[in-house]
Amino acid sequence: MSPWMSTVRPVVWSVAGNDSGAGAGLQADLRAFDACGVHGCTVVATLTAQNSRAVQRVEAVSASMLDAQLAALAEDLRPRVIKTGLLGSAEAVQVLAGWVRRLRAQVPDQPVALVIDPVWRASTGASMAGEGLRQALLSELLPLATVITPNRAEAAWLLGRSSPLPEMAQDLAALGPSGVVITGGDGTDLRMDADLACDWLHSTEASGWLFAPRLLAPHNHGTGCVFASTLASALAHGFAVADAVVLAKMMVTDALRHGYAAGSGAGPVSPHIGFAARPENLPGFRPDELRHALPMLAPPEAFAPERGLDLYAVVDSAAWVERLARAGVRTVQLRLKPDVALARGVDLRVEIARCVALQKRFDLKFYVNDHWALAIEAGAYGVHVGQEDLDQVDVAAIRHAGLRLGLSTHSLWELARAWALRPSYIACGPVHATTTKDMPWQPQGVHNLGWWRQMLPTLPVVGIGGFTPERLEAAARTGVDGLAVLSGITAASDPEAAVQAYQDALRRGRSEAAWVAPRWPRPSLRGRWGGENTTA
Repeated sequence: MSPWMSTVRPVVWSVAGNDSGAGAGLQADLRAFDACGVHGCTVVATLTAQNSRAVQRVEAVSASMLDAQLAALAEDLRPRVIKTGLLGSAEAVQVLAGWVRRLRAQVPDQPVALVIDPVWRASTGASMAGEGLRQALLSELLPLATVITPNRAEAAWLLGRSSPLPEMAQDLAALGPSGVVITGGDGTDLRMDADLACDWLHSTEASGWLFAPRLLAPHNHGTGCVFASTLASALAHGFAVADAVVLAKMMVTDALRHGYAAGSGAGPVSPHIGFAARPENLPGFRPDELRHALPMLAPPEAFAPERGLDLYAVVDSAAWVERLARAGVRTVQLRLKPDVALARGVDLRVEIARCVALQKRFDLKFYVNDHWALAIEAGAYGVHVGQEDLDQVDVAAIRHAGLRLGLSTHSLWELARAWALRPSYIACGPVHATTTKDMPWQPQGVHNLGWWRQMLPTLPVVGIGGFTPERLEAAARTGVDGLAVLSGITAASDPEAAVQAYQDALRRGRSEAAWVAPRWPRPSLRGRWGGENTTA
């Protein structure tokens, strides 16, 4: 069975160079594909004579031979994703572009994604691409691309100039790709902390810095290939671009740790199946508006971790806070949107102050949803913030005031963003389908909730969304610190009885055998890649 929990492995093609030293190129791609649970097919575009020290010769295969390889695969092994590496010639680019268009036209409702790793120079400095190939990439292949993954030098080569990474990513995206990742792990001057490997992500879901501790590994051959191949594999499994990039970052971080010597030069990195189950591989993410806060010489000062959240009730009035406090609930969140408060004639400041009085009276962990300034003013226990509102929140002010902070996450890139802030807890949701609001996410399920818990051993995790007592009992087996219930209590005919049912389910779930966490997350964002070019 595939480690991605499927008996059928999606097919991914690599159209790239053959590395006779087996450190990069098609050989590295195949190692990454296998670790990611996809069936990798190889199309040789370029032959190289190289070892661990140098590239001695590069020779492109003929356009007719390249076309024959692609035609053979198209008959029997249709890809979900095509990943490119060293293409060798402008003619090769034209042949491949023709096949991408043909494959997309054949089954328009099952678009073939295209990941471009624009190889320019070998790590030894040898040139592997000329001006003709550059122009062909710009005119023929980039307009068809789903994601392009250059390092800084390759991005500058494609654009004919060097500039800050966000600007180069924006300019490359204007040429067609719906996603651009400019990797910074190659040691170029990014004016950032030397202890961090920082990549710039530009996508429809998110844009910003993705970072992890820099590993000074002597065996680092093939990092670019492994990154792009893992990204392609994640797309094939249905992940959105930003989430696929997070997985690619995790793979490279892990593969660097397992690199080994093969010859007398730099050895290859080594992809391993378990890369997505190791918490130390989880990167951080900072969006565009925080880029000037870099470099991050150390992780930000952490909020106080919030353990023992248990049954976590989400309500819309102080009256409900009091009623559930009397029923034995000790963690409560007030979620009251300004337009709803206005329609009810409720003064938010007064309502929050009433809840804080109840917080003191019943010794509650009382969280205010979104209204962080009013929460600070009233002296609330904590603030819960959704990702869509995080840009408007003064996190430093919340920390300075001594309040706890909870952050919602629905996907891998949001998890990386929340992790970078080290909040009091991180919420994973929706665990089950919910009707409380229209959301672009698929239900996470207990599978992803357990994976979230595994990846955050030092931070509390709260599951949220769609719980019945039976579902809550199953979720409690994962060992999460809290489980949030919304309408399951307030819409019940007997809310006090509902509280008791949920409390009993929580106790039963926690008394069961320890949860065996999954090795892999499952996609949670609806749709695959976004952008019109995926069906062009």
